[in-house]
Amino acid sequence: MVTKILMVCLGNICRSPLAEGILRSKVNAEEVMVDSAGTAAYHIGEAPDLRSIMTARKHGINISKLVGRQFQESDFDEFDKIYVMDHANLSHVMGMARNESDKAKIDLILNELSPGSNQDVPDPYYGGDEGFEQVYRLLESASNTIVDKINDGRIGS
Repeated sequence: MVTKILMVCLGNICRSPLAEGILRSKVNAEEVMVDSAGTAAYHIGEAPDLRSIMTARKHGINISKLVGRQFQESDFDEFDKIYVMDHANLSHVMGMARNESDKAKIDLILNELSPGSNQDVPDPYYGGDEGFEQVYRLLESASNTIVDKINDGRIGS
């Protein structure tokens, strides 16, 4: 059985495609499917922000072919775990949840680093390149924990 993980941010061009690319680079694609989405419809069909692409490329990850899409209710049926990048997106996705089972799938991604801390991944969109590098480091650390949880069965099958 394939474990399915969804990364969610606002526009699906900065943080969530970076998170998708990082986690994809760490898992076996036959065992783990990773996708990303945005809560807003601003960038449907668009490639990730060039700064995210360049930051990922600097670390040997290619996210240039990813395409933005909007989070939808059916994602609750499709995915085992839904990681959101910040409180605004957490609120949006929780608001779409149909039941407690849906809600149980959702968490802030940085809770993987510091459980219960409820920290946001900062949105690097309006900042410089260093902001993207900082986001990369946070998401890479969180992804390492996610991989451990997948490997020991705490996420997915």
